Amino acid sequence: MSSNALYTDLSTYYDLMCCDINYPAQSNTVHRLQQLLGNGGKNHLDLACGSAPHIRHFIDYGYQCSGLDINQPMLDLAKARCPQAHFMLQNMCSFTLDKPVDLITCFLYSIHYNQSIATLAQCITSAHAALTPGGMLCFNAVDKVTICNNSRVRHSTMLHDSHFQFESGWHYSGDGEQQSLKLQIIKTSAGQRQLWQDEHAMVAISFAQLQALLLPYFDVHILAHNYDSIAPWDQKAGNALFACIKRAD
Repeated sequence: MSSNALYTDLSTYYDLMCCDINYPAQSNTVHRLQQLLGNGGKNHLDLACGSAPHIRHFIDYGYQCSGLDINQPMLDLAKARCPQAHFMLQNMCSFTLDKPVDLITCFLYSIHYNQSIATLAQCITSAHAALTPGGMLCFNAVDKVTICNNSRVRHSTMLHDSHFQFESGWHYSGDGEQQSLKLQIIKTSAGQRQLWQDEHAMVAISFAQLQALLLPYFDVHILAHNYDSIAPWDQKAGNALFACIKRAD
């Protein structure tokens, strides 16, 4: 199976895999951060937008939304969900826009799909160029030094008399700037079992390194990875929410 199968061949299963994610809470938190820390503007771009579940909520908040993804099957699903939004087939590490936006989001740790620190730096530069003054880049990230290779997230659901079990987990060798996201899907239907396994190469970076990439362009707020309330990161947790405000030129 290709390393991108979930977002191409298996794209119809993507929303099932993510059915336990609280998209309204995540979207609402970032909307609040845009009002509190950003410039309050409502032109929005979602990087690695997938099937656009977050965009759906930002549209409901009154934003003019666009989405960017590298996989056309995901953009097809996104367009069906959010016909009001504009979608682009681009790589987030080197994207360009016709006009700047006020808010750029990148949910579900997708910022790590930049596969090296160099390409992540390009992504940050692209985002900075695409934002209006005072605009916000907001994403969540995992610190490579905290990754437990034995930790997995699992959930299951039913669809059309088929039982699906999903599993995902980070893996980091302990050295270098490459980590992987390992995914597994098990489908059981009428006693027949199908198994898919997928592994995605992603950038491994510490929060100290990430902050160093951001600070030349942004005022950086590192927040607790908690979508129920807005609070500072405790400097111990291995994941966090980054709210990065573009400085006025």
